[in-house]
Amino acid sequence: MPQHETSTGAANEADRSAFGLVVAGLATGQILAWAVLYYGFASFVLPMMGDLGWAKATLMGAFTLALLVWSLVNYAVGAAIDRGHGRAVLTGGALLGALGCAGWAMAQAPWMLYAAMILVGTAAAMTLYDPAFAVLAKRYPTRYREAITWLTLVAGFASTLSFPAAAALIHGLGWRAALLVLAGVLGLVVAPLHAWLLRDGAATPPPRLGCQAGGLSLHAALRTPAFRRLGVAFTVLAFIGPGLWAHMLPVLQAKGLSDAQAVSVLVWIGPAQVLGRFAYAWLGRGLSLQRLGMMVTVAMPLALLLLAIGGSMASLLLFAAVFGLANGLSTIVRGSLVPACFGHANVGRIGGVMATLSLSAQAAAPLAIAGLLLALGGYVPVLLLLAALGTVGAIAFARLDPPGRRSS
Repeated sequence: MPQHETSTGAANEADRSAFGLVVAGLATGQILAWAVLYYGFASFVLPMMGDLGWAKATLMGAFTLALLVWSLVNYAVGAAIDRGHGRAVLTGGALLGALGCAGWAMAQAPWMLYAAMILVGTAAAMTLYDPAFAVLAKRYPTRYREAITWLTLVAGFASTLSFPAAAALIHGLGWRAALLVLAGVLGLVVAPLHAWLLRDGAATPPPRLGCQAGGLSLHAALRTPAFRRLGVAFTVLAFIGPGLWAHMLPVLQAKGLSDAQAVSVLVWIGPAQVLGRFAYAWLGRGLSLQRLGMMVTVAMPLALLLLAIGGSMASLLLFAAVFGLANGLSTIVRGSLVPACFGHANVGRIGGVMATLSLSAQAAAPLAIAGLLLALGGYVPVLLLLAALGTVGAIAFARLDPPGRRSS
């Protein structure tokens, strides 16, 4: 075999090995960061209420503040990644999250908790999904779809890990010491991991494919019909999915289910999310992003209709499966379509703006749905209205120009 062929093969093997290592390492960081910065909060509400005597609304207001800060910081985070500072963003975000958890552990008054949540929200914007998506899109412009799929697949286990781990820590150490342990996880595990994985920040030149050629600027992307249609579709999904979570138990109880029966329905949503990502990772590589997105945007209103009209356990379990699949795959669609439609040069900024829209809808959804419940007098008309809203999102997505072709 000629020497140059041997060298090329070795280089390709090294590239594949580096790709797998970076994706696996970032996925590990995502599991830990999501478990601490997002899912962990729910585990600390009751212990904090019991110890501090604060109202539940005070605590929930702190988490809402974190979500608001997260949405406001997204653009600046994306811009920093576009300027080549992905390593600093992901590493600094983990360190900032550690500082936020330490401040949270020392909170003696609501203002101290709220100050800590500002740090936690900023850290979430710098670490959770979107910055990792942008870094992967820039480092691996021909393989980012595969990278994002595996990243979200592994990170999907964060909620499964978070609740029992936090409960065990709180039971054994108390909530303040438990938070210091979580601060250590971010500062001593996630931050060094990000710094080491991304020590070589070189990006591969992006392919010149239609609308990917060179990458659109944020201003140019905002003026395209594609951005508006994606914005509508993803904002609707973000409003419906997390918003419905806050009302899921009351919805099922309104259908006459006991607490045990309701839990037996809800426990299938998480596995359905992971199963959908597994199926796509192994079987869906030939499926276009446009078709996958249509499946997701149609599945969400379908799930809501099943929940609205279903009364039997079979129909409600089917709802859990469809809802979980839609939620699980929507993250892959959003993470992959932004660079596919608008290129890689400004993927951080464009993705940041898209994420801001989604997070704003997510933060507003629980209260908005509660208002709809009061206005409409029951969950069935609320669910039907949300299904109609989901249909609007599906129609917007259906009108999206195929990825790879410049929108006009």
